[in-house]
Amino acid sequence: MDDSGEPVTLAGVGLGGWMNMENFITGHPFTESAMREALRRTLGEEGYARFFERFLDGFFDAADARFLASLGLNSVRIPFSYRHFEDDERPFEPKEEGFARLDRVVRVCAEAGLYAILDLHAVPGWQNQHWHSDNPSGRALFWRHPHFQDRVVHLWEALAERYRDRPEVAGYNPVNEPADASGEVIGPFYARLERAIRAIDPRHVLFLDGNRYSSDFSAFDEPFANTVYTAHDYALPGIAAGGEYPGVTRGEYFDRDVVEETFLRRTEFMRRTGTPIWIGEFGPVYTGEPERDASRLRLLRDQLEIYREHGASWSLWTYKDVGLQGLTFARKDGPYLRRIAPALEKKIRLGADSWGGVDTHVRHIMAPIEELFEKEFPAFAPYPWGRRDYINTLVRNILLAEPLVDDFARCFEGVTPDEAEELAGCFAFERCERRTELVRVLAEHLAR
Repeated sequence: MDDSGEPVTLAGVGLGGWMNMENFITGHPFTESAMREALRRTLGEEGYARFFERFLDGFFDAADARFLASLGLNSVRIPFSYRHFEDDERPFEPKEEGFARLDRVVRVCAEAGLYAILDLHAVPGWQNQHWHSDNPSGRALFWRHPHFQDRVVHLWEALAERYRDRPEVAGYNPVNEPADASGEVIGPFYARLERAIRAIDPRHVLFLDGNRYSSDFSAFDEPFANTVYTAHDYALPGIAAGGEYPGVTRGEYFDRDVVEETFLRRTEFMRRTGTPIWIGEFGPVYTGEPERDASRLRLLRDQLEIYREHGASWSLWTYKDVGLQGLTFARKDGPYLRRIAPALEKKIRLGADSWGGVDTHVRHIMAPIEELFEKEFPAFAPYPWGRRDYINTLVRNILLAEPLVDDFARCFEGVTPDEAEELAGCFAFERCERRTELVRVLAEHLAR
């Protein structure tokens, strides 16, 4: 509810790729940290600084917020990395520039009538095993080291102090897609984090992700006060390697009934405890093939209707990218995508992105490894998604993706600081295209 006691259903988007850059969103391979280090070497200090200054200022601004509000949306989930707020070399020392950047986007959202939800998407030590926590290793060390946990509590105390009296902030999403393999640390850590935030700010809603990438709520017993529990609801037919919808993906038939059953399973804890449902992430990726993309828009319509029927709030992933999933995207004939085209083509060919890639051109590599594991380690089922995902992560998304960072950086050789700034400006709203059919589906749904 809002301050006047009126119920609010949140309908929004995630601002992926801004203060937490992801490889499929902005086109680089591997992790944000590796990409930044390579670009610093290639562009030099001035070029590097001007590129990222322009990128962070222009990726989301008032025009973006007004566009989202014009569709009938009312919220933006703002993912960020801890690295904007402290350095590993100087832990517990806040960096004011990170808070100032977050302040600016909260403000432009508020001016457009949009709530902001603050989402810590990447934590020190990595809360999950994949690229979106800036993880280069496939190991989630956050749950093993109290030092990392102490730093996250300290950061959220600082954020709560800063935003405690800001009604334009709907609440705090303290840890995105946690994956505590033991299942024993996340519950006590959440209890500690809740106490620390509530000691400063008892007012704002907490949006707590379940374990195992926001799908497992067994760590929770009684709900915390003023807390929403959030599931992520990606449907298999909508992923990069998904099939037709309705139709078969990975040997399983999917239609609206199956999608609804999945939603009900993922939200069982919320419905059982009578707490609100917020789907913090969902949404298909798009292929550029008209018939296939039409089936994915049908999937999206079905999910939106299911959420409406069950009174669920939602946040679509993601707002802006280089053409895979966003409502808007950098122009394919623009200077940025033309410049990174050789590295992007190679990355696609090797299937090096976990979210945006497929293994079609590297099956001759992957199949023998999968067969070897099946023969030698048939009972091996590593957390969180089993053997095949584990092999994909290590081979495609680390072994092949890491050296691709140098290919990406070479695309910027000879770029002057002025040119670097111009390239980063390709993500400004006025220089991006709209995914027209996706925009229409959202606007029509929200208008009803």
